[in-house]
Amino acid sequence: MNPILIEIGNIKIYWYSIMILTGMILGCILILKEAKKFNIPKETMNDLLFYTIIIGIIGARIYYCIFEINSYKDNLLSIFKVWEGGLAIHGGIIAGAICMIYYTKKKGLKTLKIFDICAPGLLIGQALGRWGNFFNQEAHGPATTITFLQNQHIPKFIIDGMNINGTYYIPTFFYESLWCILGLLIILLIRRQSKIKIGQITSIYLIWYGIGRFVIEQLRTDSLMLNTLKQAQIISIIMIISGLILFIKNIKKEQYNN
Repeated sequence: MNPILIEIGNIKIYWYSIMILTGMILGCILILKEAKKFNIPKETMNDLLFYTIIIGIIGARIYYCIFEINSYKDNLLSIFKVWEGGLAIHGGIIAGAICMIYYTKKKGLKTLKIFDICAPGLLIGQALGRWGNFFNQEAHGPATTITFLQNQHIPKFIIDGMNINGTYYIPTFFYESLWCILGLLIILLIRRQSKIKIGQITSIYLIWYGIGRFVIEQLRTDSLMLNTLKQAQIISIIMIISGLILFIKNIKKEQYNN
């Protein structure tokens, strides 16, 4: 598996970067389409997405490097090599959310409404971003057998890609990608219901992704650790609890009008 898509002299374009960029573009297209339904000016959403993406990427990288500081302390410049991998989605979500809260308060927009609009696009970005991990042969589970993978009806090219130095590994990146796609479809179906309340799409996202990531993270062998605990599972529990509280809290709030 070659993580480099194109190499011209000293210029290298990595699959990881391409998948992350593609996920961002498609996610933004869906977000802008959703925002149009609520008559939110395109210019406003463009500015919001521009700043949120930049802050989100920085947050994702800082978050990852904090937990992997031993890998960078002898070569701090490698921290800037984001194209080689090393973006923690939880760091991106936290930083991006903070940016959105600040921006929406400044512009007088309803923060939870903007979160609801952005949730489906975020799932697209997460689903495609995981394929960057595939090309880097990372974010996988423990060693397994080719028979086990074949019995799960996993596509052959994924099985081949999970053959790392002669050993097959469980493609947890693939499971998470599928989980995000399924979550996207569920949210889009729920979104069509007129009785949905502002903030509940966000809560569904938090609960859905939190549950999926908690379970899948248990299989991963390259998790970021907080002492003996997997930090992604800690954050996932916080997401689930926050989502449940938000969903219940907003039951009596206003509905969407479209």
